[in-house]
Amino acid sequence: MTIQEFDPYMTAVISNRIDSIIREMTNTLLRSARSGVINSARDFSCSICTGDNRLLASAEGLPIHIFGSHLQTKAMTDFAGDTLAEGDCFLHNDPYTGNTHAGDHTYLVPVFVEGEHLFTAVAKAHQADIGNPLPTTYMAGAKDQYAEGALIFPAVRIQRDYTMIDDIVRMCQSRIRVPGQWYGDFLAGIGSARIAERRLKELCEKYGKATIKAFIDHWFYYSEQRMINVIKALPKVTLKNSGKHDPFGELLPDGIPLNVEIRIDPDNAMIDVDLMDNIDNIDCGFNESEACASASTIAGVFNSIDTSVPRNAGSFKRINLLLREGSVAGKPKFPHSCSVSTTNVADRLVNIVQSAFAQIGDGSGLAEGGMGLGAGCAVVSGKDLRNGDGDYVNQLFLANSGGPGSPSADGWLTYGLPVAAGLMYRDSVEIDELKHPMQVHYIRVMSGTGGAGRFRGAPAMEVAYGPTDEPMEVLWPCDGTVFPPRGVRGGLEGEKCRHFKVSANGNAEELESVAAITLNKGEIVKGNQAGGGGYGSPLERDPKRVLHDVLERYETLERARDIYGVVLVEERSGEFALDLPKTTALRGELAGSAGARA
Repeated sequence: MTIQEFDPYMTAVISNRIDSIIREMTNTLLRSARSGVINSARDFSCSICTGDNRLLASAEGLPIHIFGSHLQTKAMTDFAGDTLAEGDCFLHNDPYTGNTHAGDHTYLVPVFVEGEHLFTAVAKAHQADIGNPLPTTYMAGAKDQYAEGALIFPAVRIQRDYTMIDDIVRMCQSRIRVPGQWYGDFLAGIGSARIAERRLKELCEKYGKATIKAFIDHWFYYSEQRMINVIKALPKVTLKNSGKHDPFGELLPDGIPLNVEIRIDPDNAMIDVDLMDNIDNIDCGFNESEACASASTIAGVFNSIDTSVPRNAGSFKRINLLLREGSVAGKPKFPHSCSVSTTNVADRLVNIVQSAFAQIGDGSGLAEGGMGLGAGCAVVSGKDLRNGDGDYVNQLFLANSGGPGSPSADGWLTYGLPVAAGLMYRDSVEIDELKHPMQVHYIRVMSGTGGAGRFRGAPAMEVAYGPTDEPMEVLWPCDGTVFPPRGVRGGLEGEKCRHFKVSANGNAEELESVAAITLNKGEIVKGNQAGGGGYGSPLERDPKRVLHDVLERYETLERARDIYGVVLVEERSGEFALDLPKTTALRGELAGSAGARA
C-alpha cells in the first residue's frame, strides 16, 4: 500500500464503529452474566479478529486476554477447516492451542459476509468455576494439566446453524459447580459474540464488503506506520532486566527467576523481546501459556510507548517475540499446568519489561506495578442457608494493588494488577454480601505503602471478611509476599503482600502466599495487596506533593522527614505548610548522606 491509497477519513470512521461494536459486546456480557466475577468485577474481554486470524480491535479489553485472541481464532479455523459455516459458535479454553488458561472460557463466532468468512467475534470471560478438584480456577499446586481436573475445550463447536449442541452443555452442567450460574454466563458469552456478528453484518451492508476489506488493509497499515514512527524515535539499545516470583513451598524454595532482553532497532523499526533465557517448565500451575507469555510482554512494551498507538496486528508486526519451547515463560511443553498463567508470572513479565524501558533515560518506562492475587481476590465457596443450603462459588475482587509510578504522574489507586492495567472493576461490598453469606469488615487504603519517588507508587488496599453462618472455603495464589514491586531510577519499592487468618478469639496466624483455608463462623481473613513502586528519587519530589503526602498519608512527621526531607511549620489555623528554606537545606543534607552511603 502507498500513502496515496490510504483513506484517513473512512479509516477513522470505520475504526471507531468497530470499537463501538466491541463496547456493545462488552455491555451485553456485563449486563447479562450471572457470576460476580463477570458482572461485577468485569473479568472478561471482547475483541474482533479478521477471517485470516489477525487481531483487528479490542477497545477496552484486558491486555492479558486480548493479545492472544488471534491464536484462538486460528485454532478454530484449523480445526473446522472447510466445515466452518455461518451459524457456528465454538467454545475454547485450551492453553495449548492459544488460550490463556483453562479458567477463561472463550466464545468464537465466525462472521460471514456474502459467503466469505470476514471476521471472528471473540468474547472471553473468566469463570467462577471450571470443574477443578478444588473450588478455584487457580490450581497452583497442580503438577500437570491432568491434575488441574478442568474440562478442556480446544475450539469445540457448541452451536451449528444457530442451534445449541446440548451434549456440550450437559457435560459442563454435570461437572461445573453451581451449574445454573455457569449456564447463565455461557449464554451471556454467546450472546455477546452474536451481537457482534449482527452489527458487523450491518456495517458491511452499509458500506459494502469491498470498502470494509479496504478498511482492514488501511487500518493495519496505519497502525504499523504509527509503530514504526515510535520505534524510530527510540535509541538503538539493548535492555536487560530480571525479576523473581515468590518462593512456592519445597517445590520452588528460591522462587521463579525471570529474565528479559529487549533489543530496540530504530533503523529497521523493530523491537525484539527475548524470553529465551528462562528456566524450564516447573511441576506446578505457574507456567505461562504461549498466549500469556506473549500478552504480558507485549503489554509491557505498549505501556512504555505512545499510548495512542493502536493495539492490533499492524503494530504487533513491529515486535518480534522470542519464546523457548518448554520454558516457564515461553511455550509450555504438554502436559505442564498453566492454571495460574494469567496472573503471577505474567504480572512479573509486565513489570520487568516496562521497568526495563526506564533504563533508556529519565522520562521512559514505568516502575513495577503492585501484584498479588491475595485475599482481596480470593475464590470463595460454600453453602448458603438463605438459599436452602444451596452452593455458591465466586471470585472476589474487593481490593486493588497499587499502580506504578510513571515519569509524569503518581500511580493510580484502582490499578488492580499489571495484567489488567486498571480495566477491571472492584466489587461492590453490598452486592457481594447480598449474593454470598459473608460479611466484609473493612476495605481501606493503607497509608505509606506506595513506593516513594519523584512520582510515587499508589498505596495498597487492605481487606477483611468472613462467613456469616456456614463454613467458607477461601483460596488464592498470591505473589509479592517476598519480592515486592520495585521502583526505578531511584524510586523505592512498594509494600509487600501479607495475609492472616484471625480466630474468633482474635488470635492471628500469618498465612503462606498460596492459601487454601476454611473459615468458620466468627473467623476472618485479613490482608493487603502490594503497593506500586516509585519512579525517580524521592528527594526530587515536588514540595507541594510532599506536603500532600505528609498530611494525607503518613502517620508521623518523622517518617516524612526520613523519606522526603521536609520541615513543617504549624500556622495559627492549625494547618501545616512547608518551611521551604529548612526543607531545601535538609534535602541537601539527606542527599549528601545518601551519596556517601552509595
